[in-house]
Amino acid sequence: MKSRTRARGIALQVLYELDIAGHPLEAIISARLEEEKLDKNLEDFVREIAYGVTPIVEKLDEIITEHAPEWPLDQVAIIDRNILRVALWEFAVAKCTPIKVAINEAIELAKIYGSDSSSRFINGVLGSLVNHSGEIRNILNR
Repeated sequence: MKSRTRARGIALQVLYELDIAGHPLEAIISARLEEEKLDKNLEDFVREIAYGVTPIVEKLDEIITEHAPEWPLDQVAIIDRNILRVALWEFAVAKCTPIKVAINEAIELAKIYGSDSSSRFINGVLGSLVNHSGEIRNILNR
């Protein structure tokens, strides 16, 4: 697994635990980084994702709901929801990852952490969001 993909996976685990258990964010990050040794720049990337996604979860969820109305968000698997959040944050907020790369990385995470159908679902939702990336950036940067 590529190092940035691995870091995304750790950030995904952090966000999942935050959703499930509501533990303090920094405590979750610290515990995960103790278990998984990463270079400093990758640790920083994990923190960027976790601290970037967390305060805008509601906005991200609104965008996902708007562009995937056939999938009520409360029925979407928690891991899939967080994969979508991470990808959206990367290409629409942080702009640290090109859209195609963010989608490919999200699909890889879905194959690793999601169910058998997660990668197709993630690809479909993110594919529909690509055409609205400018609009999404405007919503998220308000």
